[in-house]
Amino acid sequence: MTGYVMFRKDRLGRRGGGVILYIKESIQAYEIKLEKEAECEEAVWCNIVTGKSTLTVGLVYRSPNISMEENEKVHNAIKEVSKWDCIIMGDFNHGHIQWTSLQSTGREDQEFLNLVQDSFLSQHLLEATRAKNVLDIVLSSQKEFVDNIKICEPLGCSDHNQIHFIIKVKGERNRKIRYRKKFHKGRYKDMREYLAKIDWNNILKNKTATECWNILKSEIDCVVDKFVPLKKQGKRSKKKHLSKEAIRKIKYKQMMWKTYRHNGSEEDYSIYKEALNQVQLKLEIQREATNNKLLLI
Repeated sequence: MTGYVMFRKDRLGRRGGGVILYIKESIQAYEIKLEKEAECEEAVWCNIVTGKSTLTVGLVYRSPNISMEENEKVHNAIKEVSKWDCIIMGDFNHGHIQWTSLQSTGREDQEFLNLVQDSFLSQHLLEATRAKNVLDIVLSSQKEFVDNIKICEPLGCSDHNQIHFIIKVKGERNRKIRYRKKFHKGRYKDMREYLAKIDWNNILKNKTATECWNILKSEIDCVVDKFVPLKKQGKRSKKKHLSKEAIRKIKYKQMMWKTYRHNGSEEDYSIYKEALNQVQLKLEIQREATNNKLLLI
């Protein structure tokens, strides 16, 4: 994704799965590793620089078929991270916890609920995120870190709802100035004259192919830096890749989702699913048209 830094951890042993976290390039962030006993199979942890401190953000997937050993690692990770300012989010598959009353059924669910309470973490999601269960949760070390949390329609073919929320911390933006080469304004006549004066036979004499390539590359880089001017790079413009019809269908789908969430009727859900199918079909047709256009160029 353009403009974002990606942090990921793929699922081992089989294709698919894993977790991925995108953070804007303008935000100072770096990946961290936890203690060995807290190294989860599907979790990624990052520190975000916020003024003179840091906020640890974690994304976790806990499988419903998790082993006792891996489950212990998830608990150890939460214990370790909860000592700092943190936000922990993900699909934990603890569907039998009633977060409004802080009650649960089942040993594993009760152990997780005890862990959250003993770690003094706040759980912000109180509504169902998949069918009638609260499987996806957002934990924070301070309640005020999370604001304006919303449960939105599923993304694509997922059966989990999207979770939107705002993280309220004071951050520092990366103010590094970026430049790009203005090749269309390069002084190519001076470049050719400069290269013509180099005694290539003497420089490349008795050199291996690799050594010759490195010398040639170094000289070309030097020439480009010398004769091609730089330009301060501004913000990239957002290009619209969707047609008006596709945007209209997406808006209609979103409206039908809100109607279904408000009424909860099977009829409204059927209308929403039909709208979702129309959007996916339209996007697939547009994607194929774009690919065919690129092949003709």
